[in-house]
Amino acid sequence: MERSRRAWLFGAGMGCLSGCAVFAEPPQSAALAAAPPAGLPLRTELRAVPFFPQTPYHCGPAALATVLVHAGLAATPEQLADAVFLPTRAGALQAEMLAAARRFGALAVPLPPQLSALFVEVAAGHAVLLLQNLGLAIAPRWHYAVLVGYDLAARELVLRSGTTERERMGFALFERTWARAAHWAFVALPPGQLPVTAGEVDAVQAAIAFERVAAAAQALRAYDGLVARWPGNALAGLGQGNARATVGDLGGAASAFERVATQHDHAAAWHNLGAVLLRQGRRAQAQTAAARAVARASAAEPQWLQASHALLALTQADRP
Repeated sequence: MERSRRAWLFGAGMGCLSGCAVFAEPPQSAALAAAPPAGLPLRTELRAVPFFPQTPYHCGPAALATVLVHAGLAATPEQLADAVFLPTRAGALQAEMLAAARRFGALAVPLPPQLSALFVEVAAGHAVLLLQNLGLAIAPRWHYAVLVGYDLAARELVLRSGTTERERMGFALFERTWARAAHWAFVALPPGQLPVTAGEVDAVQAAIAFERVAAAAQALRAYDGLVARWPGNALAGLGQGNARATVGDLGGAASAFERVATQHDHAAAWHNLGAVLLRQGRRAQAQTAAARAVARASAAEPQWLQASHALLALTQADRP
C-alpha cells in the first residue's frame, strides 16, 4: 500500500510539472525575451571583478568584499565578517550589508526590483550584490551573490557565488530565487558616482545614511553627485550646503542653500542661508534670509519657527 501511495504521489508531481502555472516562465524573464531595454548590449561580463570564495556562513562578507574591491575600496572578507556577520543568525542581514558598505567608504544604493535594471548596471560596469533564496518560501536558504555578467541570447547570467567564480544560471531560475528574496539588490560605488538605474528617493536616502558615517569631504562628493543628476531635489541641496559649510566652503554653502530656498521656499534652506551669510559678515542679507525663514515657518513649517526667530534676533543684535 505504501508503494502504491508513493507511485500516486510521484504521478501527481509529474502531472503538475507538465501543467501547473507555477513552472511557467517568470514575468521579468519573459519580458526581457520579448523586449530588451533599448541600447542594452547583447552580452556583457565584468571579468575584472575579483573573486573571494566564501567560507561557511560567510557569503555576505565575501560578496560585499567583491563589490567594494571592484569599486576601488580596500576591504577583505575577514574585515567585513566582523562588521556584518551575526552568529545568532549564522549570516548577515541586508541592513548590516548596506551599513558596512557605507562604513568602508561606499555609497550603497538599492536598485529597482527589475531584472533589466540589474543588466543595465552590469553593462555600465557596476557589479551588483544581490540576495537569493535558494530554498523555498517556507524553508528559506538565503544566499548573497554578485552579478557580473549576462547573455541575452543564451538567456543566462554569470554570478560570483559561493565557491564558484563563474556560476552560470538561467534567467528563469535566477528570477525565481531572486523573487523569493523580494528582488533585493544594491550597487556600491565611490561617493560622487551613482547607479544608472537608481531611483531619486533611494539615492537621496542612501546619501543621508552615508553622511552619518562618512567624512565631510566624502559626504560632499556624494551630495554633489546627487545634485548633478537631480538639481531640483531639496534634500540633496540641503545636504550639499551642509557639507560645504562643514568643509569651510561658505560661499558654496550659501549658493546651495539659496538655490533650494528660491526653488522650494523651504524654511530650513532660508534659515541655513541666513546662518551662513551671518558667518560671512553679510548681516543685512542674513537678516533678509532669516525673515523669510520666519515667514515660511509661520505659514507651513512650525518646527523651524523657534530657530528662525533666534537667528533673526542675532542678525538684529547691536544694530540701530
